[in-house]
Amino acid sequence: MDAALKVADRVFASRLLLGTGKYRTHAEMKACHEASGTDMVTVAVRRVDLTGASGPSVLDFIDRSKIALLPNTAGCYTVDDAVRTARLGREALGTDWVKLEVLGDPETLWPDPVGTLEACAQLAREGFVVMAYMADDPILAKRLVDVGVAAVMPAGSPIGSGLGVLNPVNIAMVRDAVAGRVPVIVDAGVGTASDVAVAMELGIDGVLLNTAVALARDPVLMARAMGLACEAGRSAYLAGRIPKSGRASPSSPTTGTITAPPTPRG
Repeated sequence: MDAALKVADRVFASRLLLGTGKYRTHAEMKACHEASGTDMVTVAVRRVDLTGASGPSVLDFIDRSKIALLPNTAGCYTVDDAVRTARLGREALGTDWVKLEVLGDPETLWPDPVGTLEACAQLAREGFVVMAYMADDPILAKRLVDVGVAAVMPAGSPIGSGLGVLNPVNIAMVRDAVAGRVPVIVDAGVGTASDVAVAMELGIDGVLLNTAVALARDPVLMARAMGLACEAGRSAYLAGRIPKSGRASPSSPTTGTITAPPTPRG
């Protein structure tokens, strides 16, 4: 039996995490969440109306009795801004959980490793459950675990790119670097269901995605595909793939006795 995904003190039925941005309507977002089977979604604190002054918000379409809310610090480029945004999310949304993002460049949206480490250490000291978005760097992963993060989230490829997992070797090194101390969740760059399966077959603990579902031609159908791919990839990893070989290997026996069928009578 496979153990469930556990982050800090919480257990999740699904290993697929979804975002809440870029959907055509809030209702479509909700339908995608349901179709995927996810039980954790992330919300950008800086991009949601926490006052309710502009009418129904994304928060009104998330059933928090079934789906855990993970505020994130998307759009933050400094440590101070990210820490301030995390605190705002805690006060407004009533949760100590945060997906920490400290971006280093507005064009690539690649994370700033130094700022990420500093902000994670600060938030961990303040009692936050920090899930850290990071580059696929095994050394940084170890440093983040040392300062108290609850999960490391290496990028598969740039945010919203749809390029999939560009460096599977690096992702596997991140997995080995933390050696089960915290979950490893690939975050960003997924384009389609096969990308999710590839990530999960590496033995990581989960995948977070948003654009690949929200901007698909049929978002609800894609959300369902992503959920199935997550399960399939995890099962394939647990089953253990055959070794790769440059030589053919026949599927049928090449030795032994072949028994002829009996001769019909009459």
